[in-house]
Amino acid sequence: PDDLEKLAGLTRVQYVFVYPNADGKAGEVVLAGPAEPWMTDATGRTIGAESGAPTVLLEDLAAALRCFAPGHPRDRLVGCSIDPRQEGLAALQAFLKKVGRVNPNAGADELVAGMKDALGTQIVSVQGLSPATHFAQVMVEADYRMKLIGIGLEPPPVRMSTWIDQASGGAVAANALQRWYFVPDYQCVRISEDDLAIELVGQGVKLCGADEVVQADGTRLGANRADKASRMFTETFTRKYAEISGRNAVYAQLRTLIDLLVAAAYMQEHDAYGKAGWGAEQLRDETIYAIERLTPPAEVETAINAVWRQNRLLTPIGGGVTVHPRRALDPPNLLVDEKGTVDAARTGAQALPADRWWWD
Repeated sequence: PDDLEKLAGLTRVQYVFVYPNADGKAGEVVLAGPAEPWMTDATGRTIGAESGAPTVLLEDLAAALRCFAPGHPRDRLVGCSIDPRQEGLAALQAFLKKVGRVNPNAGADELVAGMKDALGTQIVSVQGLSPATHFAQVMVEADYRMKLIGIGLEPPPVRMSTWIDQASGGAVAANALQRWYFVPDYQCVRISEDDLAIELVGQGVKLCGADEVVQADGTRLGANRADKASRMFTETFTRKYAEISGRNAVYAQLRTLIDLLVAAAYMQEHDAYGKAGWGAEQLRDETIYAIERLTPPAEVETAINAVWRQNRLLTPIGGGVTVHPRRALDPPNLLVDEKGTVDAARTGAQALPADRWWWD
């Protein structure tokens, strides 16, 4: 049913409540958060009719639960990466050596075309879950589009400084490779004293940078110096993430995916399945509920831009998403429910309607 697939219009997972078996009654695991009527936008995304925020999808919840099923490894990495091939990087270095990084009066369009031809397509890899899921495709799209913003090929949805705006020729090595990747804000879980409820707080996502340099043979090494423009871009993107995700649905979807992974890791860590007497077997079984039905992204067209700064050619590329959901549950990252608000929210929602799977 459509209301089940769209989780009754839930637009964010704010709470997870566990109600253990008691007095012969089956327990419950409840996801709670804001919800509203839904509709489909021009791109095919399901969004809230009032806020425009994308709805949480059952298939994404199922993907997260499969990552942290009972009895499975706890410290699982989930993510994606879009990387140039080593032979492509070697060809790019040879091309740049041939044309020179000091302006040869060649047009930018010709340079970009030459660089793209040298690099070829980039490899898409997905870790921790099936690349044929909607979950995986959202991660890849968010990664790719973030990179387009950083290098000036897609306008940012809000007023902000991008890497291409701030980069200077003197500060960037001739063989520099910029890498930007999304990670969770791991201090995102407030947990009740009895461990039966959590609240997911904050925006949940950070953008980080890792500067590298490329050798002549295409191998990559960590850079010895940080790029100030890269740091400014990642810090600004992180600071404005809530605003950005309000303008571009894919970033709101990425935040939801991270929330779902953290929720699933919590359910596994605190044995919500055993306490509630519910194993989510149907959601975790691909033969019963098929979510691996999309064409896996194997490669993408190289996104590259070239600008001249101080008679130097700047050519940034790279990106990814890296999520270790279990880290959000490490004691140093957990937020204490000092005022008892998380426990109070769970207690207040305890009168669950017996004949409905959702309620207001």
